[in-house]
Amino acid sequence: MLIYILKFSACLLVFMAFYKVFLEKTNYNQFKRFYLLGAICASICIPFITLTEYIEPQLVVGEPTAFPILNDGLSNTTIESTNYIPLILWSIYVLGVLIFSVKFLRNLFQIVLKIKLNPKHKKSSFINVLLHDLIVPHTFFNYIFLNKSKFENKEIPSEVLLHEETHAKEKHSADTIFIELVQKIFWFNPLIYLIKKDIKLNHEFLADQAVILNGTQ
Repeated sequence: MLIYILKFSACLLVFMAFYKVFLEKTNYNQFKRFYLLGAICASICIPFITLTEYIEPQLVVGEPTAFPILNDGLSNTTIESTNYIPLILWSIYVLGVLIFSVKFLRNLFQIVLKIKLNPKHKKSSFINVLLHDLIVPHTFFNYIFLNKSKFENKEIPSEVLLHEETHAKEKHSADTIFIELVQKIFWFNPLIYLIKKDIKLNHEFLADQAVILNGTQ
């Protein structure tokens, strides 16, 4: 397991270094989206690839050498001590997975509750969920969460609505769910948090780009 973690981290580090040096400051946002997702998938799969080298066996001709077995009549008693370090490390790892998984499921449950318990306004393929709380507009798949009062009084700028609709249309939530699941498994790896931040930031660039393109048409 340790070898796999090291290989995974090394692969992800190489992909992230390439991204930071050559891609991060470019405007190829759609390509960057799939590059970052592909970097995670590749880093997960590459450590499983093994290269096998076949060596021809060599026949050694000769008389076998017999070595006398010396027995001094004394029995060797080996005292084995139990190593608790692997057990402790695995317990910490499993505890971390459980904590992050519970947090993820709790957030998901809260989103479902918001959808069920609040009024909704359907617009084309999008569903606006109208909340009484003063919230920053945000999206979960085709559901766009907005403040009810501001929405009904048309106080939400059209650019903000288009921004959130772009998140919904391009299924950015699917990327978020994917990286959240990966984070549950590799919660101890700081590279996961860095690439998660880059993925979310790139989502914002994509949504802003859609708003700018719509304004120039």
